[in-house]
Amino acid sequence: MVLFHAFMLSGNVWQDVVPALSDHHRVFTPTLLGHRGGPPARHHPVRIWDVIDAAEGYLDEHGLRRPHLAGNSMGGFVALELARRGRAASVCALSPAGFWSAEDGSHARGAGKVRRIATLSRLSRPMAPLVFRSATVRRLSLRFLNSACHGDRLTEAQAIGSVEDVVSCAVSNELLSTAEEQIAPLDPLPCPVTIAWGEKDTLLPIEPYGRIARQRLPRASFEIVPGVNHVPMFDDPALVARTILAVTGASVR
Repeated sequence: MVLFHAFMLSGNVWQDVVPALSDHHRVFTPTLLGHRGGPPARHHPVRIWDVIDAAEGYLDEHGLRRPHLAGNSMGGFVALELARRGRAASVCALSPAGFWSAEDGSHARGAGKVRRIATLSRLSRPMAPLVFRSATVRRLSLRFLNSACHGDRLTEAQAIGSVEDVVSCAVSNELLSTAEEQIAPLDPLPCPVTIAWGEKDTLLPIEPYGRIARQRLPRASFEIVPGVNHVPMFDDPALVARTILAVTGASVR
């Protein structure tokens, strides 16, 4: 199983989910092209197709012909497009990016929120080691950044790490900056696909993004993940693990 992270974060966001998955699958958590700890971009501007190409290269390098894939936000975009290329046994896409358009303003609204997250993370970075000592500040900060409802469940180190991920992302100003970087209709599906949307997602809310997803992937299973925001691993890693395992068909103890 390969887990793909959200835009501007890193493979570290899965650390609390991996133990529950490892009883059933060999788990890989790569950091994607241009992100902190991932392979550097060799040309600019970087587009989502470059990230997908690099992710497919990662599968090849590790001998993963058709693994189960799961991804959050941009990672969901990557997983779905790899499935389109015939590289997935199944996909669980958690609030996937890419279900937007230029015509209705949905891309512009999402991109504007992402730019705000990047700016606020840069501004708060010097203060993060101090202010994130408070669980209350962690909860309020991650809620304001459209990431989590329960940021207080993260440790101080995890919260600081997420800020460092955002600030150190080398492609934050170019990746997903065009409305052309979107997921085209996919019907029929190349493998079992579940779209699992965070009930309280404020970055890419169910309306309109979830609605567009259902239109473009009409045969995918669609479910609402209760009580979680855009990065559900921050809010409820156990629920995320169960959601993914239900898609792979693993029996959950």
